[in-house]
Amino acid sequence: MRSSSGCTQLSVETYGGGLWHTWFDRDLSVAGRVLVREGERIVQKLVKVDRPICRIPSLCIHLQTAEERAAFKFNKEDHLQPILAQEVKAALTGEKRSADSADGEDQWVAGHEPELMKLIANELKIETSQIADFELMLFDTQAAALGGVNEEFLYSARLDNQATCFVAAKAMADYDLKRLKDEVDVSMICMFDHEEVGSASQCGAGSPIMGEAVKRIVSAMNGGNANEDMLQVALRKSYCFSVDMAHAVHPNYASKHEKNHAPKMNAGVVIKTNSNQRYTTNSFTGLIIREVSRKTGAKVQEFVVRNDCPCGSTIGPIIAQRTGIRSSDAGMPQLSMHSCREVMGVADLTECLALFSGFYEHFRSLDEVCFFCT
Repeated sequence: MRSSSGCTQLSVETYGGGLWHTWFDRDLSVAGRVLVREGERIVQKLVKVDRPICRIPSLCIHLQTAEERAAFKFNKEDHLQPILAQEVKAALTGEKRSADSADGEDQWVAGHEPELMKLIANELKIETSQIADFELMLFDTQAAALGGVNEEFLYSARLDNQATCFVAAKAMADYDLKRLKDEVDVSMICMFDHEEVGSASQCGAGSPIMGEAVKRIVSAMNGGNANEDMLQVALRKSYCFSVDMAHAVHPNYASKHEKNHAPKMNAGVVIKTNSNQRYTTNSFTGLIIREVSRKTGAKVQEFVVRNDCPCGSTIGPIIAQRTGIRSSDAGMPQLSMHSCREVMGVADLTECLALFSGFYEHFRSLDEVCFFCT
């Protein structure tokens, strides 16, 4: 984007339900997937620029009315476009800007800021002309950090939901591989895109991926001769542990929680229940979590949303609906969910890891096939 103020800005689109006011005045950069031409082939590469290159500045207090300051209202289209650079270099060098394409030039390339294209090319050590397409997103360059006077908190971006992805992967990596030859259960981690926008995509939880994975496993374990009955039995004997993050009670907004269901950070994994099926936990699937907790000593808490508050949802109901697999919903408690920078308890990572590991250790006694989904 060109600006009359002499700044070059990036056109961006918001994704999901973010707390967008938290993105103002942060040191931002870009990361994502780039499609690169290598001769006649097009390959995908990952890119992450590890330095601040853009910023969304807030409007100074002197240019706002009292009402504007109190409400902090902004328009997502007009006020969330980050500043990438100034136009000074273009004016001095005569460099061609966006949308000034020459005849025959790739229109997609011409539609992007040359400075951004050069930056991405330099990061990947390729020529700008090799970039065929990309999917880039902004991220806060401030690194994760331990916080609190006793370092009991983790401050980071994207805890929702990469914290549980990390715990699920680590639990499986730590599992004793020597015991696999004696296993009767099949353990699988599923990490889906697009949970924040409804999961209805080619690679979201609403896609055929989960059901197809079970079908292929059943077929592989039966010499490629599995029939529909075998698949249905496997699905009915399966269990899905849907692990998202959870809402810790906010000390400044405690009234937003039902007084008997106010999970605290560093007090254990939260079992989430909702009669309107926003969460899938029921008496049977919730009992499985509590039994694993009892055997491992991992702490758990209970959460039910207030009747007068909206309730979030997870991929648990989607997978249960698509596959018929019994499912439960749980998560680690956090504050500032969907903020540019979130916070959770360090001890809850250990509790959740113990719970995941407990499923590997004790689920055989329940005579089920176990699938971990996050």
